[in-house]
This record gives sequence, C-alpha cells and structure tokens, in this order.
Amino acid sequence: MPDEDESAVGDGVDPTTDHAVTRLYGEPFDSGFARAERLHLAADLAGAVAVYQELLTLAESIEDSPDVRFLRAHLLADMTSVHLAATDLAGAEDTNKRSRALLDDIASAPMGPRGRQLWLEVLLRTLIAGADLLRRTGRLDEALACLDEAAVRLPEFDDPDGLRASELGLNRVHLLMDRGEWGAAEDQASALLATTPATAVETVPRLLVALGLICSSTGRFDPAEDCFARAEDHFRAIGDTGGQRTLLAHRAYAAMHRGELDLAERLFAEASAFFERQRWFGDLAVCEQARAFLAGRRGDALGAEELLAASLTRFERLGASIAAADTMLLGAQHAYDRGDIDEMKRLAQSARDVYQEREIYERCAQVDLMLARTLEDNLNRTDHGDHERQSIDTALSFALPAALALEAARYDFATAHARSQWLELADDAMQLVFRLATRRQDQGLLFELAEHRCAGASLALDRTPPAAEPVEDPASVFPSAAMKSYAHHEHAEGTMTLGGVAAEAAASVGLRVAPPPKVRMSAESGPGRVALQEYIAAAEFRYHRRIAHEEAVPFWITDDLTSLPVVQVRLADAGDLFMTWTWAGGARGFGTGQGPCAEVDRAVRELADALPGAGDGAEGMRRAFDEGALAEYGSERRLARTLAEALWPEQLTAQIRQVAEQAGRPLVRIQPSPRVAQVPWELLAVDDGTDVRLIDLADVVTTAPASLRPAEPTPATAQNTGTGPVVLVLDPRVPGFRADSPLGSVLGPPGSDPELSALVQARLDAGAVVPSVATPAEAFRRTDLDRDWLSEVLRKGARRLMYVGHVSGAPVEGGQSEDGTLHLCCEAGASGLAEPLRTHRPLSAKDLLLGSLPLRADGEPGARIWPAPPRVALIGCESGGDLRFAESFGLATAMLHNGAELVTATRWVLPTSFAFHRLAQLPQSVRPLSEAIVAVDTAHEDEDPVRSLGGWQREQLDRWRADGRIEHSPLLWAAMTCIVV
Repeated sequence: MPDEDESAVGDGVDPTTDHAVTRLYGEPFDSGFARAERLHLAADLAGAVAVYQELLTLAESIEDSPDVRFLRAHLLADMTSVHLAATDLAGAEDTNKRSRALLDDIASAPMGPRGRQLWLEVLLRTLIAGADLLRRTGRLDEALACLDEAAVRLPEFDDPDGLRASELGLNRVHLLMDRGEWGAAEDQASALLATTPATAVETVPRLLVALGLICSSTGRFDPAEDCFARAEDHFRAIGDTGGQRTLLAHRAYAAMHRGELDLAERLFAEASAFFERQRWFGDLAVCEQARAFLAGRRGDALGAEELLAASLTRFERLGASIAAADTMLLGAQHAYDRGDIDEMKRLAQSARDVYQEREIYERCAQVDLMLARTLEDNLNRTDHGDHERQSIDTALSFALPAALALEAARYDFATAHARSQWLELADDAMQLVFRLATRRQDQGLLFELAEHRCAGASLALDRTPPAAEPVEDPASVFPSAAMKSYAHHEHAEGTMTLGGVAAEAAASVGLRVAPPPKVRMSAESGPGRVALQEYIAAAEFRYHRRIAHEEAVPFWITDDLTSLPVVQVRLADAGDLFMTWTWAGGARGFGTGQGPCAEVDRAVRELADALPGAGDGAEGMRRAFDEGALAEYGSERRLARTLAEALWPEQLTAQIRQVAEQAGRPLVRIQPSPRVAQVPWELLAVDDGTDVRLIDLADVVTTAPASLRPAEPTPATAQNTGTGPVVLVLDPRVPGFRADSPLGSVLGPPGSDPELSALVQARLDAGAVVPSVATPAEAFRRTDLDRDWLSEVLRKGARRLMYVGHVSGAPVEGGQSEDGTLHLCCEAGASGLAEPLRTHRPLSAKDLLLGSLPLRADGEPGARIWPAPPRVALIGCESGGDLRFAESFGLATAMLHNGAELVTATRWVLPTSFAFHRLAQLPQSVRPLSEAIVAVDTAHEDEDPVRSLGGWQREQLDRWRADGRIEHSPLLWAAMTCIVV
C-alpha cells in the first residue's frame, strides 16, 4: 500500500490533472478520488457513486496484492460515505462490509509507517461509518460497540489536530440524540465544538447542526437558528451543497415547533423537492412524515394518510426501524382521530415495541402519554358510566409515570436555561396528570403531586452524566427530527466519557442539579408512605430513569420559629394553579384548592403592572409611583381583592379564623409556585366587603423547596450561636461606579441618616460587630468589604449577616436564578464565576453555591467558603426573586443552602428613600427605606423574627389604611418576606 511518496498503483502522475489532487495511488485513481469528492460535495451522489464504481472495476482488474486490496477498501469506504449521504442503507451496508473484510485481510501485511497510518485512517472511517449505519437502522447497542472499537484503535492513529477524535465525538453525539439523551448530547457537542480544530472543516458544521437540533428539540429556538446559520456559513465555505439543503428541513422542524406552520410547510416542501430529485429517500421520508403531521393539523386527513403511508414505506424499505416507529406513532394518532381505535392500538404498540427493543425509553413514555391523552379525550367525548373511574385509573397509570420520566429528563442538562426550556415542553404531560387527578376527585393524589413538584431539584456538586428527551405538541405527537438526524458523512466518533480539556469544558458548564428527594408523607422519621411511590417505582422500572433521590424528607418540617398553630401551604403550576395545605402545631386538618389558569394569570399580570420592573430602571420606578396600583389605597385594595379571589380559597380563610379564635394567631408557611412568587400574600384581602387582610389574621413566612436544606450544618455554622458577631455590610462602595451611578450609593452619604446611625450604634452597644468600627459612620460606604473578607468573617462564625446594597437579579426568562449577584467591593481581578462589570466582579449565587470547585482542581464548595449564619438579611432589589424560577438557586436560597435558618429578602425592586424624595416629593427627614432596614434588624434580634417583622408590617398597613400616605405604601414594606426551608 502507499508509503512514503510512492504511488502504489497506476501509471504515475498525469501532469494535466488538478494540482489539488492528493497523490496516493497514481492515475487515474488520484484524480478519480478528487472528482468523486467534488461530486459528493455538490450533492451529485449518483455521479459520485458512478465514479467510485468505475474506479473499483478498474482496481479489481489489476493483479491482486495487499496494495490493490487496500485501494479497493479505500474506494468502498468512500462509496459507503456516499450511500449514507443518499440514505441508501442497503448499499452502505454492502460496501461497508466489503471494505472491512479487505482491511482485516491485509491487517498483518508488511507496511511502512505511512502505510500503517493510511490503513488505520480507512479502518477508523469504516468503523465510524458502520456505527452510523447501525444507528440509522436502529441497532443502537451495536453502533455503540462499533464506536468503542474505533475508540480502542484511535490511540494508534497519528491525529495531531484531533480531527478523527472530533469525528468520533460527533458520531457519539448522534447516538445520544437517537437515544433521546439530550443533556449528554448537548454536553459532548458543546465540548467538541470548543476543542475541534478549525481544520476539521466537515465536522464543525455538522456539530453545529447537531447542537441546533438539540436546541430546537428542547424548545430553544433562537440558539437553534444561531447554530444553523453558523453551520450554513461553514457548508457554503466548503461548497457542500447537500449540507446547505438539509438545513431547510432542520429549519422547517424548528419552525413547526415554534408554531409557524405555514413557514414549516413551505420549507419542508422545498426540502422534499430537492431530496426527491437527488433520490435521498431517507431525508425525503423524514419530510413526508413532518408534512403528514402538518396536513393533520390543517384538517387534511386524506393528505396526511397518504404522506404517512409513503414515509412508512420508505423507512421500512431502508431498514430505518426507529424512524419507521416514529411514523407509526404519528399514524396511531391519525387512526384515533378518524375513530379507528383498533388501528391506533396496533400502531402505537408496534412503535412502542421498537422503542422498547432499542432501549429508547423516553419514546416509550411518549407512546404511553399518547394513549393517556386519547383516553382523556374519549372520556370527554363519551359517557363511561360506571366504568369512568376505571378509565381514569387506566389513563393515570399511563400518564403519571410517563410525565415523571419526562420531567426528570431535565436533570441531564448542564444549564438551568436548558432545563427551564425543557420543562416548558414537559409541563404539558404534567398538566394532563393534574387534570386526570382532578377528574377523579382524588384529593390525596393532588396532595402528593403538589408535594413532589414542590420538593425541588437537588444541587449536584459532583459532575454527573446527562440524558434526556423531548416532548411534542400537546395536541398531537410528532417525532423529534433529531431522533432521526442523518449525518451525511462517514465520520463520527466518541467515547462514553470525554477526556482532557473536552471533559472539563463539558462538566463545568452551568449549575448541575439532581432529582428531588423523595417526600415522606409523614412528619415522623422512619419508613412510611412516599409521595407517588407506586408511580415513581413504575416510572423507574418502565423508563430506566431515576425519578427521585433515595434520600427521603418529611413533607412537614417543623422548626423552632413558632410554637403556635401553623399551616403549610404549597402551590404548584400545572396550567391551573393547585394548592394544598396541612395544619400542625395543635391544629389538625388539610385541604386542596384550584385556581383557574385565566383568572390566576390575569391577577398576576395586574400585580406585575403595579410593580417597578427589574429591567425598567428609573422609568419603571416612576411608573410604579405615578400609575401603579400599590401607590394609591383604593387601587391597592382592589388589587389585593383580585389576588385573593384568584389565589386564596375561602375555606382556608375560614380555617385560619377558627384556629385564631381558639389558639391565637397562626403562622402561614407559603411555598409559592414560580408563577405567583412575587405575590405579597400578607396583603390579600381575604374578606369580600371588608378590608381584612391575611396579615391581620396570621403571620406569614415564605418557604423554599425542602431539597435546599443542607444534610448537615457546615462546620462554621455549628459555631454560630447567639454569642457570635453581627456582620454588617451597609452600602459597600462598588469599584468603578460613582455614588450617583446605577451601582452607586443606596443610603446616601455616611452619617447622613440618623436612624441607620442609631441602628449601628445599637449593635455596637449590644456586642461584637464586624467590620470593627469606632463610629457608626465608618460602617457605611466602605471599600474593604470584598468576597475574601466576607469569607474570612463567616468562617470564623457569626450569628447574623445584614447586607444592604445593590442586588442584580437574573432574568426569569433565562431560567438561571444562580446568575443573581450582589455587589461587594470586589475588583475585576477577584476570582469568581460572574462576568466583571467595568472594574468590578459581582459575587453571584453560583459563587455562593459552587465556590471554587469549577475554578481549581482543589476547589471548595461555596458552603465552606461562605458558610451562612443562622439569620441573613439581603436588603436589595429582588434579592428573594429565586422562587420565580423553576429551580431556586438564587442569592436567598443559596444562603439557606449554605446553612442559614432564615433569610429576609425582597420580592421585587425596592424604592430607595431617595426615590420617595424625588418621585413623591417627601421631605428629606422621611426615610421609608431606613425604617424598613431598622425593622428587619429588630426582627433578626427577636426570638421570633417572623412575628416581629409581621408586627411592623401590620403597623404599616394600619397607617396605610388610615392616611393612604405614600411612605406607608406596600410598594416598599410588602416586598419584604422571611424565607425558611
């Protein structure tokens, strides 16, 4: 075979051939290879096959030798690539087997170093193509074994730029996508893209296409289009016409799932025409499948049936079993729509059998969800009489385990943004479950559903592997395009675990989480019923996915904050708003409630209109003062009543009254769902016709998910008794920002506020204060309070931390609560995970949680670097906005995770005293924010901080009722809430 610079076969180099021809075999082979490759890139696959076949016929006429056999193997390997591009799977299987046989036959033949490398390169390509072929025909385990064999061979191959390694990695990504393991696929694709050299001109665009498919399959359409656009640029640069045309189908798929059905139809039709001309029948079948779905949505039942039949026939002819099963699943939906129940069952079961055999368990869950939806639809259409309960039970037995599995798939993703987008897709399945439970009038099941949903994700400080899968349109089921993506190339590679830089890149992205703890439906420790235990067991058995952590926590967590009656209220979003409540502390009872989606959304919108928006700056604050409902007593009272009518059951109000009359003012512990996390529950006008508010009847505290409670206190926290110092961080000076800038002073010049000076003096008189100051003025606008200082003082032990300053909340639509930051005196060079702002690096919730683990091999978790004292006050804009996110890992909950027992934080952007002076023309002597800070400080010194803060809020409410003055408006004081676990 070719070695050094010799031509092993042929008559030497023809001086008239293309100067770019690689010289390996002599003519006509070298120029023939080049011509076939140009045809391949130009999407003339039939022409490329013809060239290769002509060369193969010539090679077979030459006297047999190891060199000639290698030439034939090389030609067959290239032909396999073209067959795969044309989705001629039978042809690809034939040429791949023949190539592999020839390579094995000459494996022991003498060859020089260059010849050995050429042999290894063609062998790797043959193995990778074989894996691709096995993947497309649904033999995923065999494909994995083929990739493993390639990975074993790879170290022998001289691959200085990592080109073959990246191709193997791409094939691994495709295999993960076919298994529905979206999180793992995204991790590896992102890591590969970051480490693949620019010289890998064919691999880079296909990695981008894979990432685009992953994003569009998991609801992230803007990032998907960005990936497709970048891939298109790369395809155009290398002249890959086929790659450019296949992007039409991928963009059509994204448009379809965005709801842009006309655009999707147009793009699919254009792509179909190209694929039919080129005889790329696999890609054509994918488009026909999608167009059948769209035809069904348009009401064109006949057109849908014809397209489905064509798609299924093509897939079966190609041997693409998984893609054929996808078409059968879609056909099952159409069969149900036309009333053919037997055909629907046959097709659905046939599809499920394929998924089960291929171990594509999330697709099995999708089939089960479709069956549950059809049962629900049938219940809506027909009277099941005495059998209704049995029909509902059957639907739940399908729907609930499947919904749990799909919801749990989010834990495979590396970033909270990806997980939040996934949840938007998976939430449709959980809404179905809540509807069925409501229909069954099963209060116990509703209770357990809410408890499981409210348990919250667990922070995973170890780097865990991913896996996930998509959920389709709620009205129907359409297979994900990425489940049957075709990589038009023979390349692909990967090992189950990436090494080196790639592994670091993949593992360190975002904040990883794990499934929630199991919720024990009893306050006592020891064995007992776990919420949804039979459904969790069914989901884990059927779909081979961990649904809940083995650790079990009681649904009811008593604490030392109160000895009076207490009711725990939890809220869960599932279309409608579902509420559960349970009494303890001398009172007994429980209940459930349900708020219609439209009413809840309308009330929440009215509240949002009354609040200063986080991204609106000074204009948003001005609007809240001038036009907001919270700035005028009459409009505020109407808003409070609207919120109560939409969110609060009258039955619970009656129970609170009864308990209060018999045992004193109870404590209401509320764990809000993300949709209602900004609601000031204290303000709810719970009586129609009177101005009785919830806070008039009870003390109110916000609770965070139980998963945030640390398993054991940090070492420093264990020392935080009542004798430790109070840590005061009061309006720290942010580097690079003047006092009158956006991150400037919030309290004014040091010493200018007598109330705050008195607060500091009172703390000095009562005991140790950190930082050490001689006069109260020295505690304000300091320049030495950075993250290292904070770590040092917290590690030494403290009984309280009070922070008053700037907080920058994370955008809710981004899904990443851990991006919330507070602003100390840290310079930009400080070590941390947040991006610098000018000459300043903020301290993020991600820092508080992960610490230095992502930054150093010997890093420590945040709970060791910044152990939180028992009581923490974070008085800044929306410092308690964590609970607005599906995953609560913001500043307030990070403090709870790090050991705090209680955190006082704010629900929305706070108006400063300066804002009251400027926007409401209050005199300089009136300082509402200072009064609030003093109230929080006083509460944190009290044995019962919740009752103390609630007492101050009741005083403010009484003043508001009496005079309606803006300084007593709930715009400020109702933003404050205590958060516990």
